[in-house]
Amino acid sequence: MTEEFNSSATARTKKSLWPSVLRWIPSSTDHIINAEKRLLSIVKTPYTQEHVNIGTGPPGSKVRWFRSASNEPRFINTVTFESNKDSPTLVMVHGYAAAQGFFFRNFDALTKHFRVIAIDQLGWGGSSRPDFTCKSTEETEAWFIDSLEEWRKAKNLDKFVLLGHSFGGYIASKYALKHPERVQHLILVGPVGFTSETEHKSEWLTKFRATWKGAVMNHLWESNFTPMKILRGLGPWGPNLVRKYTSVRFGEGDMLGEEESRLLTDYIYHTLAAKASGELCLKYIFSFGAFTRSPLLQRASEWKVPTTFIYGVQDWSNYQGAVDTRKNMSVPCEIIRVPKAGHFVFLDNAIGFHSAVLYACRRFLSSDPNSYPLAEGVVSI
Repeated sequence: MTEEFNSSATARTKKSLWPSVLRWIPSSTDHIINAEKRLLSIVKTPYTQEHVNIGTGPPGSKVRWFRSASNEPRFINTVTFESNKDSPTLVMVHGYAAAQGFFFRNFDALTKHFRVIAIDQLGWGGSSRPDFTCKSTEETEAWFIDSLEEWRKAKNLDKFVLLGHSFGGYIASKYALKHPERVQHLILVGPVGFTSETEHKSEWLTKFRATWKGAVMNHLWESNFTPMKILRGLGPWGPNLVRKYTSVRFGEGDMLGEEESRLLTDYIYHTLAAKASGELCLKYIFSFGAFTRSPLLQRASEWKVPTTFIYGVQDWSNYQGAVDTRKNMSVPCEIIRVPKAGHFVFLDNAIGFHSAVLYACRRFLSSDPNSYPLAEGVVSI
C-alpha cells in the first residue's frame, strides 16, 4: 500500500512546455517536492519519504476522494524518521495553509523519544490534490478524517500519539472522537474549532457585518475565496510577498536563521501556490470570522482520549476554549502555555514546545514521570 518516493514519483506529473521562470505561477508539484527536500536537509535524523496509497475512497463509500471525476488512487505524502524500535509512535498533522515541513525544527528533538511520522493532509503539501467538491460540513470533515484513517490502515498502525496544529488540531480531535481506540494520547497545539460565534458572543463581528465592508467580506467568505487565490493571482510577484510574510512573522521569538528562513519561504510559497484542493474546506468548517460550524466544545462529554492542549502565550487562538471544554471532559486533560511564542509555538519557542510534548507523554515515556519537567517559563494551568 505504500510507494517509496523518488524521482520516478514525479514523472506522473504533467510537464509544462514553459520553463518555470516564464509561467504566471512559477510553481508545480515538482517544485513542492524539491522545496520540501531542501527544507528537510536541515534535519539531521535520517528519514524515509513515501507516497502512501489511500485508494479512491473509503470502503463502502459511494463517493471517491470526494466526487472526483477520476478513479485514480490518491496518496498521502509521508515522512518517517529513524528511531528506537520500541519508541511510541507520534503522528504529526499540520494546520491550514501549511504542510508537514513546518515541523522541521522539531523532528530531531522528538525522534529521540518517539517514532515520528509527519504527513501532508489530503489536498495539501506534497499529497494528492483531488478536485474539492464537498458540499457540506459533514462531507468536508469526512474528506480529512476518512483519508487519515485509510492512511493509518495502509501504514498498519495500531495505536499512536496524535498531534495536530491549528486546523490540524480540529481534524485530530474529530478523528479521535470517531476512532478513539487508535489514539493513545491527543496533543492539540493552538487548536481551532472549539467555540462557535454564538458561544464567543462577538459584538464586534456583528457590527462589522452590518457595514458594507463586512457584507463584502462575508460574501467573499461564502464564495470560498481563499488567501491562496490572492497569492496565485500575483503570479511571479507571489514569492516576494511570502518572503516578506516569513521575515515579519518568524523574525520573532526563537528567530529563524537566514538559511532556515530562505528554505521555509520557498517551501511555503510552493505549497500554497499549487492547485487549490484541501484549502477549499474553509467555508464549510468555519463561518465568517473563523467561528466553527460544528464546535468541539459541544462534544466535550464524548471525549474518550487523554488530551493535552499546548498554546503559545501570544497565540491568537484563545485557550479559554480549552478551559471550557475541559470542564465537561471525563478524561485526563492538561493545558500548557509556552512563553515567547505565538500560534506557531513549535517554531517560535522550539525548546519550550518540546518540553511540553514530552511532559504530555511522560506517563508512558518513562517509569519516572519526573524525568520530563517543563522548560523554564512553560506552565501547566
